[in-house]
Amino acid sequence: MFPTAPRLGGLLWKMPWRMSTTRRANQRKRLQQVDDVIEAVRQSGVTCKALDEALLLPKEHEMAPRDKYTIFNAHSRGYRKGIHKVPKFTRITHRTNPKGF
Repeated sequence: MFPTAPRLGGLLWKMPWRMSTTRRANQRKRLQQVDDVIEAVRQSGVTCKALDEALLLPKEHEMAPRDKYTIFNAHSRGYRKGIHKVPKFTRITHRTNPKGF
């Protein structure tokens, strides 16, 4: 598949609207690794505000699939969009959403 020409009004690179099973598996693995790091820091005895806030976040196994792979967006139909469409979604925590969404 070739990228479309921007001069013709198309995007240079198309982004799929649905995450593939591989990307979903990588997302779950990434969340589990973050959970492991938070647990290791907690067991080391370090106390800080960032750790206290991280302990309040839900763990990967406590999250619904909807929260793992989508994020709240006020401008999208249904108020959700795929997390892979968020810039730098691998580096930012998106584990909590507004109440009711």
